[in-house]
Amino acid sequence: MAITDWPENERPREKLLQRGAAALSDAELLAVLLRTGLRGCSAVDLGRNLLNEAGDLRALLDLPPERMRRMRGLGGTRLTQLLASVELGKRYVALELKKEVTLSEPEPAARMFMSELRGEPSEVFAVLFMDNKNRMLGFEKLFRGTVDAAAVYPREVVRRALDHNASSIIVGHNHPSGIAEPSRADRDVTRRLSDALNLVDVRLLDHLVIGDNQWQSLGRLGWL
Repeated sequence: MAITDWPENERPREKLLQRGAAALSDAELLAVLLRTGLRGCSAVDLGRNLLNEAGDLRALLDLPPERMRRMRGLGGTRLTQLLASVELGKRYVALELKKEVTLSEPEPAARMFMSELRGEPSEVFAVLFMDNKNRMLGFEKLFRGTVDAAAVYPREVVRRALDHNASSIIVGHNHPSGIAEPSRADRDVTRRLSDALNLVDVRLLDHLVIGDNQWQSLGRLGWL
């Protein structure tokens, strides 16, 4: 049965307007984004099939675009709509962070790093640039690596900090294994970065390690 033949209070779009987005299931929210289904398959059925194939909503949205494109029903317009919604979510988090009075504590910064790096298939090293009041100036993914390592060049981090006219930075990288346990290499990189940044009067406030729905602060561990 097509969704247009459903009772009005059960249709995803009408349900969202009447009861709010929180009242919709994951499959129904996807149906609103995808707009149409396939022959013999409603938009809600398509959303449910995509969730089943990926495992759950988070696993689906963490998939790289190339992998999404190979899923039945996610070609062309539907794929661009889904990718756009994911990016909107990330930008919303970034704008919320800009409202923070200070980013000197690890929790608000960790939200951004988790939003940007969680689900990356390889290790990615990113930098959050801040002014002298610890307000966000910019966020960049500077280095990408293999499944378990990304080469970090302190000189490039220093250059970008100066380009942003940053007074301080927080750096972070993900562990694709999902385990946010800092390594000896992470500690060594932190020391090298701190030494290089000190030469140009930029403070390294923290180094965050992002795992699967978890994170660790090298600052809190006393490694800064």
